[in-house]
Amino acid sequence: MDSTYTFLYENCSELFDREYDLDSNADPNKPPDDGPSTTNLDFWNKLIVLMASVIEEDKTSYSTVITQFNNELDVGELSAECLWETFCEDFSSALLEHLNLEHRVLSSNDYMSMHFKVKGFYTNYLQAIADKNNIVPEYPKWFEPFVMQWLNENDSVCLEFLNSAFNKDKADGFKKVSEHTQFSFSVTDVFATINQCLNVIKKLECPDPIILRKYMKRFAVTVDKVLIAYSHLVIAEFPKHMEVLPVSCILLNNIQQLRIQLDKVYRAMGGDDLDPDAADILKELQHRLNATLDELANQLGLSLAQGIRAATDDLTKQLYLQVKGPGQVSLANTNQREDIQELSDSVITSLMTELNHSLTVFLDICEKTVLKRLLKEMWKVTITCMEKRVVLPPTSDPRQLSGMQAAKSNATAKLEEASKQVLHRIPVATLQDMSRDSEKSLSPKQCAVIDMALGTLKDCFNAFGTPGQGLKRNYLDKSPELQSLRYALSLYTQTTDTLIKTFINTQSQQNKPSERDPVGEVSLSVDIFTQPNNGEHKVTVKIVACNDLKWQTTGMFQPFVEVHLLGPHLSSRKRKHATKTKNTDKPRYNDTVIFMIGNEEMYDAYELHICVKDYCFARTDSLIGVTVLQLKEVDRTSGVASWFAFGRNVLLNETGWTILRILSQRKTDDVAKQFVQLKSAVRHEAPR
Repeated sequence: MDSTYTFLYENCSELFDREYDLDSNADPNKPPDDGPSTTNLDFWNKLIVLMASVIEEDKTSYSTVITQFNNELDVGELSAECLWETFCEDFSSALLEHLNLEHRVLSSNDYMSMHFKVKGFYTNYLQAIADKNNIVPEYPKWFEPFVMQWLNENDSVCLEFLNSAFNKDKADGFKKVSEHTQFSFSVTDVFATINQCLNVIKKLECPDPIILRKYMKRFAVTVDKVLIAYSHLVIAEFPKHMEVLPVSCILLNNIQQLRIQLDKVYRAMGGDDLDPDAADILKELQHRLNATLDELANQLGLSLAQGIRAATDDLTKQLYLQVKGPGQVSLANTNQREDIQELSDSVITSLMTELNHSLTVFLDICEKTVLKRLLKEMWKVTITCMEKRVVLPPTSDPRQLSGMQAAKSNATAKLEEASKQVLHRIPVATLQDMSRDSEKSLSPKQCAVIDMALGTLKDCFNAFGTPGQGLKRNYLDKSPELQSLRYALSLYTQTTDTLIKTFINTQSQQNKPSERDPVGEVSLSVDIFTQPNNGEHKVTVKIVACNDLKWQTTGMFQPFVEVHLLGPHLSSRKRKHATKTKNTDKPRYNDTVIFMIGNEEMYDAYELHICVKDYCFARTDSLIGVTVLQLKEVDRTSGVASWFAFGRNVLLNETGWTILRILSQRKTDDVAKQFVQLKSAVRHEAPR
């Protein structure tokens, strides 16, 4: 067998040409093929063909005779093993020489073709032997660097094809592939190249599981690069088509189709049995595509907000025109309920028309998953617009409006940023008292109409399209937007005392501006004593001194301190005290005031609002700084004595602004007006 291989190796080209009668067709100008070369793989291709012919001849000529003496001896297998063993030594050395070339002549496709040739020989003549002896062949290791090279080069090929396919799709207007699909041609083109590459890897039928895992991981990187590149193209293109709903919907469908096809690729690569490294890449890619779909759906939803805002403004107009009467409403009364339902249907007409226009397009074009996302975005925009433009009373104070837009969470960082934007962007002249203008407020009947309209909206989003296409009622009821709106509606029925108590309980970050940018400090001591006979609370406040007051004035500086007790049930009690003025920037007051709190609430429902002002004769006193001390922070036994920093204003979250907006409408309530004035006040930066 060894001599046979040697003979084949040394006379490979001659034997191959003679065996297949190639001498007559030979190119006379082509140099003779004397052996292995680094410029081609022809020698090894011919050698494999000759080896296969020898094995077939041995099986045909000798097996019948030898098996008469030894049934267990398979001449074909013996011949294949001997030839393969020697071939492995020569061919692996030759491939190593190719690998070490500084400038390789052959392409990765040439080596891939050779790989399939070797794989075919091994499968036909040695696979059965390997299976019986549980042997993992060595040949995949020889080709590993060349396959990796091919996979690396495939990245640029796929990306180039992707850009070409997307640009053609764009030029054609992102038309649907067929009447039965909702995505465009570029998606199918991209996955045609991806699946073609995967099929090549699978056809290698790599018997070495370690190397196969490497191939799959590297292929997963290719998939990741291509699909992320596609999503970036869609993200860049999407804003240009948001005014054309059918096109924007198809682009969203394309991203969703990427996710669907990616899942199919994942399963074709092995699914749950796929190597964790490769699986993690594809799973992370799925998450990123999901985030992209969310982002684009949000953009489309926001682009429709202008029309929804106009419709909600019309709803507000119709609400005040058609719904009259301040009295209470009982929906248990059939006649009143029918009246409210009729009014609700009337005032919500323009909003329903606006929604139906967009939702009908979504239903016709969007895939189910995309439709769900867009319905959620439309629901959020609609309910938010109703809260901000219908339910919450309007106000002329831009500080309040900016705060509502910016402070959408209780996170300290966001609240500080919102407050910072308010203070730096709004002219001082526009920061007026929130309760100064005469504005409309919702009556109980109008609130009932809005609540009925919300039911109509929920029915619309829940029963939209065919069964199962709309949003679940449980989702709608638990959505933060609806809960916030209902909470705002509920505040209308609450007393001033209840609203102030809620304000104090929810506003724990009021002193953040003083921590970031102090404009002075005040020394206070506060003691609380609860009288055992009646449960009333005695709050003793001593204003000792102020220090480091940052204030510029062209006139005389006459600072004084005001202390306000804020909380429920104080309308008939003393709730304000002011010290005398001092002509210095480091005034000492040593002034004491006693406030009495009734037994209706615990003292932790109250707070001290302390502000320092510059006295102005015949004009409004100028605010220098403000600080807040909530009584729940005061120790009942030892009290508190400390320096407290002044800030330019207090910081409120969204709940705080909502309460102020509602209190600002109670024109005849002195407690409400004073509370709004204190909490909306901000230091004027311009020197007087």
